[in-house]
Amino acid sequence: MSQIDNLPPLRDVIASHDLVAKKALGQNFLLDLNLTARIARVAGDLSGMDVLEVGPGPGGLTRGLLSEGARRVLAIEKDSRCLPALAQIAEAYPGRLQVIEGDALQVDPLAHLTPPIAICANLPYNVGTELLVRWLTPAEWPPFWSTLTLMFQKEVAERIVAQPGSKAYGRLAILSQWRTDARIALTLPPGAFSPPPKVHSAVVHLKALPEPRFPAQAKILERVVATAFNQRRKMLRASLKGLGPDIEDRLNAVGIPPTERAEQVSLEAFCALARTFEK
Repeated sequence: MSQIDNLPPLRDVIASHDLVAKKALGQNFLLDLNLTARIARVAGDLSGMDVLEVGPGPGGLTRGLLSEGARRVLAIEKDSRCLPALAQIAEAYPGRLQVIEGDALQVDPLAHLTPPIAICANLPYNVGTELLVRWLTPAEWPPFWSTLTLMFQKEVAERIVAQPGSKAYGRLAILSQWRTDARIALTLPPGAFSPPPKVHSAVVHLKALPEPRFPAQAKILERVVATAFNQRRKMLRASLKGLGPDIEDRLNAVGIPPTERAEQVSLEAFCALARTFEK
């Protein structure tokens, strides 16, 4: 018996359904149910929350979320092999788990969830960053979610919380810290997963701010920052020249030396630069 509910241990679930993790789907299954419950607790009090989970696999984190009191969980799973295991969880928690087979990039969670909404997921490595950027850059703010509790490779997690001047500082740090309070809540060794990845993992908790720290249009800021860090070793006047022939004048106008490199520029300064491209 597991220690968080009356369902079988995850190793037994994986074995009974022959769930070998697929590298092509970016799968690494969490095995320790006490650990999945701990991750769920990082998300905060879930008793009045609907929760979106992406890539639940055999349902370890799903069980953690439900056992920690989530009002409802919407689990989006692309791998049909995992559906029978998730169906068992739905039976054990009547009316509280909805499973959708599909691509999380294509599913509208608001069609299935009622606010307040938290997102909590051991994200598949191959879509994790894309989903994070999408959740951080809606045109309207606040977003449909109140918190994100997400597992990434430790290197990606460090990029989310990085500060200017560090090697990890870049697009993810700016987009995350522009609209959220972000922190690394847990680090996990490879042995916590099946199969063990080659790197450590980390859980990042991001809490949506009522409004962005500095004004800017999301898509413009995203484009400016992505362009700046695409050639991070170059001076900004060179790396950003594709945005317009007057880029050096724009940099000077907002107080950014054109000879500066992207990793030295603050969030506030990037937002100011983005505003110069707004119509």
